[in-house]
Amino acid sequence: MPSLDSVGGGRSRELSAPKLRVDTPERAGLDPEEMRLLVRDVTDLTTGDRPWAPGAVVVAGRGPVIAVREAVGWAVRYSAYDPEADAGVELPKEEWVPMTVDTPFDLASLTKLFTSVAAVQQIERGTLGIDARIGAYLPDFRAAAAAGITVRQLLTHTSGLRPELPLYTYADDTERLDALRAEAPESAPGTYRYSDLNMLLLQQLLERLTGRTLDVLVHDGITRPLGMTATDFGPCPGAAATEDQRRPWAKADRGMLRGEVHDENAWALGGVAGHAGLFSTGRDLAVFCRTLLAGGSYGPARILGPDFVELLLTAPGLGFAVDQPWFMGELAGEGAAGHTGFTGTSLVLDPATDTFLILLANTVHPVRRAPDSAPRALAGTRVAMGVR
Repeated sequence: MPSLDSVGGGRSRELSAPKLRVDTPERAGLDPEEMRLLVRDVTDLTTGDRPWAPGAVVVAGRGPVIAVREAVGWAVRYSAYDPEADAGVELPKEEWVPMTVDTPFDLASLTKLFTSVAAVQQIERGTLGIDARIGAYLPDFRAAAAAGITVRQLLTHTSGLRPELPLYTYADDTERLDALRAEAPESAPGTYRYSDLNMLLLQQLLERLTGRTLDVLVHDGITRPLGMTATDFGPCPGAAATEDQRRPWAKADRGMLRGEVHDENAWALGGVAGHAGLFSTGRDLAVFCRTLLAGGSYGPARILGPDFVELLLTAPGLGFAVDQPWFMGELAGEGAAGHTGFTGTSLVLDPATDTFLILLANTVHPVRRAPDSAPRALAGTRVAMGVR
């Protein structure tokens, strides 16, 4: 079977890491019946009057083999959300846009994984100390510097910073940056508290350290060498639609979004943010997963050394969540790492079994609902059962 595109750039190695190819579950070492059930389960998520998501893409594989690569449902189905009926206003059927395996998605918090890799690249190069205080790099971020927050605490969500800051309410970028500079931890550093602000501060640190913006760091250090040509910060006109974003359920009045970042803070920051803003496809994320499972290399490209991939993925994880059954299902337990995104995205990679699972869905189309990761967990369990 053919490999998925060619890869250029990156540092050469004597031995290239195998590239992905599409093949059968049997060739991947996965049970074909469990993979059939995985596709059935994901398809069921997109059916009915109130589906979990209008559409989805699922990609699963083991080693260098993609065993499942399926698209179901619709990338665009609704024109608006009707709050009185608590239902989506459907477009004329001929205007519905089918989901395809190449449909890009707003990754939401999966962006944090790329910011984390960019940070660990600087740690590998010796230009960033993992246990250094961020005040050494960002002395003007007075409150965080005074609290002694470290780079490791940003990467492990143990800085004590509150979950978010309403940057979208400020008039301009100067006010937004001033607000970040003045933001002090709400709890003692060292205490776990998931926060978008960790990645926003990490973005500021990386940009100050390197003299390059985050989008350039991600492109030059990750997506370009790996050949991830469909992964970039927005806008992304062909992406799956997300939300009819209006108050009071949203934080801004922007209407139906497609190809513009869903997260209001990332939008206010121009679409490039450490915590959200990237768009990507199932194919590209499979390359990302495979690279990390292979110790940081893909084909002739190398984005991290094996020791630094281990640092990234070892519990509690740097940016990555490790062994979380609430979204990984039975893949959790032996060092599986991954993340979820508010728009309906998730990925899991499991070094113990050399497997990966990507589930991309537009669950917030046409409106955000209470989070429900049970379908993600079931998908993880299907893959885990497929290995046994």
